[in-house]
Amino acid sequence: KQPLLLVSLDGWRADYLQTWSKLVPVVDKLQKCGTSTRFMQAAFPSKTFPNHWTIATGLYPESNGLIDNNMYDPDMDASFSLSSPEKDNPAWYHGQPIWHTAAYQGLKSATFFWPGSDVKERVFTVLKWLQLPEDQRPDFLTFYLEEPDKSGHNYGPLIEALQGVDLILGQLMNGLQQLRLHRCVNIIIVADHGMEEQSCERKEALYSLVSSLIYLNVKLFPRVQCRTPGQKTRPYLKQNLPKRLHFANSRRIEDVNVLVTFRTVRYMFLCSCRYPGSLRFCSGGTHGWDNDVESMHAMFLSYGPKFRPRTEVEPFSNIELYNLMCDLLEIVPTENNGTHGSMNHLQRAPYHTPTAPPPQSPAQECPLTALDPAHTLNCSCPLLVTTNSVDLNSDCTFPEAWGRYLYYSIYTAVFILQYLYCSIYTATLTRTMTSVWTSPEDTEDSLGPVVSDCLRPDVRVPPAQSPTCEAYSSAAPNISPGFLYPPNLNVSAEQQFDALTTSNISPMFPQFQRIWRHFHAALLPRYAALYNGLNVLSGPVFDYNYDGRYDSPQQIQMFVPGSKIPVPTHYFIVLTSCRNSSRAVLQCDGPLQTVSFVLPHREDNSESCESAASEEQWVEQLMWFHQSRVRDVELLAGLDLYQGSSRPITELLQMKTRPTADIRRKA
Repeated sequence: KQPLLLVSLDGWRADYLQTWSKLVPVVDKLQKCGTSTRFMQAAFPSKTFPNHWTIATGLYPESNGLIDNNMYDPDMDASFSLSSPEKDNPAWYHGQPIWHTAAYQGLKSATFFWPGSDVKERVFTVLKWLQLPEDQRPDFLTFYLEEPDKSGHNYGPLIEALQGVDLILGQLMNGLQQLRLHRCVNIIIVADHGMEEQSCERKEALYSLVSSLIYLNVKLFPRVQCRTPGQKTRPYLKQNLPKRLHFANSRRIEDVNVLVTFRTVRYMFLCSCRYPGSLRFCSGGTHGWDNDVESMHAMFLSYGPKFRPRTEVEPFSNIELYNLMCDLLEIVPTENNGTHGSMNHLQRAPYHTPTAPPPQSPAQECPLTALDPAHTLNCSCPLLVTTNSVDLNSDCTFPEAWGRYLYYSIYTAVFILQYLYCSIYTATLTRTMTSVWTSPEDTEDSLGPVVSDCLRPDVRVPPAQSPTCEAYSSAAPNISPGFLYPPNLNVSAEQQFDALTTSNISPMFPQFQRIWRHFHAALLPRYAALYNGLNVLSGPVFDYNYDGRYDSPQQIQMFVPGSKIPVPTHYFIVLTSCRNSSRAVLQCDGPLQTVSFVLPHREDNSESCESAASEEQWVEQLMWFHQSRVRDVELLAGLDLYQGSSRPITELLQMKTRPTADIRRKA
């Protein structure tokens, strides 16, 4: 078998490969001859131990146990640090690292861990291991260099440290060549995170934000507000952090976290100094920021007989490395956060062939059995006095090929077809869980008003399985029905009636509706014009236990006992377009591209320090801060999208797992 060597270069920022390529000839040659990417997205927080363990296990820090280099576990009543004996306590480490997976399946591993030993000795030891007889030789080896991170912390990004690393890698590659192993060993060279320069002139001290506050009662957290509209920091309860960070589902994560807005990382950093002047040394480099920040991106390159030569692939997340390494070793991975098969395009002959999951609850078309509603559901629409509701209901049976949006879900669901959109409705929660439609390129720039005081029963849903207007009025405070598909996308009042139905509503806070309406009225038309039309998929999310997975109906009732109208924790939006912008989305025969959002559904918009201003000034920025991968939406909503597509599954998996850092809004 061909051995796999994993080399970790601590703190090698992704763009060093482009900026300093002529000064690091060994790395440059490996990049050109092997498989590489512009960057690999680190996990949040972008720190050493959390990301090394993510690479080894395929688990986000919230799941792998190492949520920081320094942390406290309230159940263990113990603190972890790199210099404490607790670092050797296995109770801190969750998940199954790749070397254990290999051992459990009959392979041998050798890990030269990690900091502290002489660098040349590490190279010599790895080469000795590879010379062992085949029955003794390790199948999987790891090799660690603490540079350029060590020098970066002291002095900021340094050319000399990069050249030193390149020299060591040259010794390794020369040794492999002398042993005639350079075409036998598969090599992966990665970094755990990037690096950003800091200075005392660009700091913001916590004392200026919280004064002498020592203890914060989480129940009083809503009183924590922005002090100024342009504030560079935001406090979050962990369940309100952007879902893309995957940083909530662990008792070791503190209840309150303070984030620096990613647009300002290059201009300031947050220090925990309590008093003015107490921070005296703040030069050099640092990391740990939002993993969407460019300077936090890590490098990746690979070389060997199982990798495609001279190939550059699109960026990916480091949670995908565990499955890739298992494929290279030809072993079966244990459960992890990666998506198996999404890295097949890096391999000459992929070991694993992914298949689409079978539908757990395939949706059926909802039958139209009557044109007159059997019950008003305590809803009314005065304008219907002049309009024949039977004729309106007849219009709701327009046949369209909605099969292209096949998916699976844990909920028993039915398709409800309208003239311009489709609802996927579940009687389990008496609501639409997904709404689908296409926004053409020439959508009106500004939508007109929605017909007011009008909501009518959907005759295709039995009254016992429909929400009532009375239930909405007695639901949680400040809750009102919001429309998933905007009725005012139709021009006339008569056309709006098609969407003014109980199957098209979902509970929304009034302040959230400011975001929802602005997106559909102002942002969506602009995006549709930029992308030559968009397919729009949206719906509610229930994640009360903030584990990043959909809640079952039983779990929902645990968190909202007795409620007939459970209130979603988030709403998702998935926008799909053709990567070839000259092709409209419905005529696209090439690769697709996506933009997804998971928007927190909250009673106020205090997360944005500009929320008192008009929506044009803050909604778009807030939405992009809560961008997500398509795969995250699938896990939160219980969906599997694009199953009706004729595209290869591996291509779809790449699209679904494309990291948020690689998706930027068009101007």
